[in-house]
Amino acid sequence: MATPLSDTPLSPLKTVAVIGLGTMGTGIAEVLARAGREVIGIDISEAAAAQAVTALEASTARAVLRERLTEQERGDVLSRFRTFTDLQAAADADLVIEVTPESYDIKQQVFRALDGVVRPETILATGTNALSVTRLAADSARPERVLGLHFFNPAPAMKLVEVVSSVLTAPSAVAAVTDLALELGKEPVAVGDRPGFVADGLLFGYLNQAAAMYEAKYASREDIDAAMKLGCGLPMGPLALLDLIGVDTARTVLEAMYTESRDRLHAPAPILKQLSQAGLTGRKSGRGFYSYDAPGSAAVVRDALTPLEGAASTPGRGVRSVGVAGSGTMASGIAEVFAKAGYEVVLAARSEEKAQAAKARIGKSLSRSVDKGRMTAEAAAQTLERITPAGSYDAFAEVDLALEAVAEDLEIKQQLFATFDKVCKPGAILATTTSSLPVVACARATSRPQDVIGMHFFNPAPAMKLVEVVRTVLTADDVHATVREVCAKIRKHPVDCGDRAGFIVNALLFPYLNNAIKMVQEHYASLDDIDAAMKLGGGYPMGPFELLDVVGLDVSLAIEKVLHREFRDPGLAPAPLLEHLVAAGCLGRKTGRGFREYARR
Repeated sequence: MATPLSDTPLSPLKTVAVIGLGTMGTGIAEVLARAGREVIGIDISEAAAAQAVTALEASTARAVLRERLTEQERGDVLSRFRTFTDLQAAADADLVIEVTPESYDIKQQVFRALDGVVRPETILATGTNALSVTRLAADSARPERVLGLHFFNPAPAMKLVEVVSSVLTAPSAVAAVTDLALELGKEPVAVGDRPGFVADGLLFGYLNQAAAMYEAKYASREDIDAAMKLGCGLPMGPLALLDLIGVDTARTVLEAMYTESRDRLHAPAPILKQLSQAGLTGRKSGRGFYSYDAPGSAAVVRDALTPLEGAASTPGRGVRSVGVAGSGTMASGIAEVFAKAGYEVVLAARSEEKAQAAKARIGKSLSRSVDKGRMTAEAAAQTLERITPAGSYDAFAEVDLALEAVAEDLEIKQQLFATFDKVCKPGAILATTTSSLPVVACARATSRPQDVIGMHFFNPAPAMKLVEVVRTVLTADDVHATVREVCAKIRKHPVDCGDRAGFIVNALLFPYLNNAIKMVQEHYASLDDIDAAMKLGGGYPMGPFELLDVVGLDVSLAIEKVLHREFRDPGLAPAPLLEHLVAAGCLGRKTGRGFREYARR
């Protein structure tokens, strides 16, 4: 019987074998060699081993040019990396990291072979992001020394490392690799064994929903990607990211996640199978959701699906004056955007005082812009002069575009649209900024539904570039064309989408946030670890719990309920923990407590 690893600290992990020298394996080898470890690179392909050496030579040469390494240090790094094609080379390793293809058969074959090669105390780590660490450990003669060590691509740049324990893993092994990760300059996050772990577990569900959204022809690939980059501050859109990861790899990860969760949100979108089977696996093949100028290239090239620039479209209507209904942050922000772009703006609220207060808020915002050197005092004064506050919607009689930014309550919005219908001149465009309610329900409150459209701005409106342009089945072509022209004039990026709950951004963002809450609810990972994982592993500007507390838990719950009601998918049901916090009045930063506590102002 194997002697279990003791819980006393293990000796430092000085010699590390990396099995599998593809992109990830080579990146991990570079991180280790640059941190002073002796690295044994092993791959059954001599060509892959040679390519790994070439890649390390090239990356260290770039580091010398950028003065991040000296020539002497570069020579030392290269001397610490040796490559082999036989697993026997791992005999002296303190740690073995396998980064072979995502296949149980291949990985189990490697682990069985290592049993006869490495020392009893050697730690064995799998780099899997989709397969069960426990299942791989059970196949080893010493399961207590097996764990997961999940780096993110590109390994030299990405800070996150997920340290994955099975129920069999010895704490001393976890402590040893955690210490190593810290010495490598990484941020280790401890997680349990389930497909996707934290970062990919949240990321791949979101990517899958984006693929399904594209497959349903709800929005174009360009608009889906632009919406998530501009609306959420993400470094890449989901479809471009699927191409980078590999469509086939994403499908494998999702299959593993679905096998465990049986959550339909994880069931791979059929388009992932179609693309994979056709060999259209993304950048590595030269074509996936997008087309690239060569296999392995990042340069997107025009294909049959690329929208034509400057193509003739339906002529729009003239818009010179704009009415904005509301007195809150969003209404004043939108009024500021239009006034800055040269439009005459009527800012109407339920009382003259509220309208004046909203204009005063805009004045303060413009003053801040002047202080920061973003505009001159003269331009700020001219902008403010273009805004006329009004205590009645009768002031919208001559506007060309009437836009509401009032409370997210359908009854209130319908009453307002009925008022627009009475006071606005024929041919005026009537727009709603709703983020979750049906635009057509607002349209039906008027006698001119063809003139009604959604213009979903993002908060804060002066800073956020995105506007979701939401057509109903009744919206006229020239109304749609006009709103796109107006977006260009106010320097916003319009994305087209149909009239269904969540549009693009919220329909993809809020299921991801809901799944993060479920992870905490199930005691799988902590708030801090999940937030760190998504910022460091996914490049998100904020972790999900930071974002939930900023948005407001009550707002988030309302959007989750709308999505669940619209799509009837059990996976979209709001997490009970979110409902409990809202019921307790813990709504986020605005109340001083949500998922975290905040100092009262």
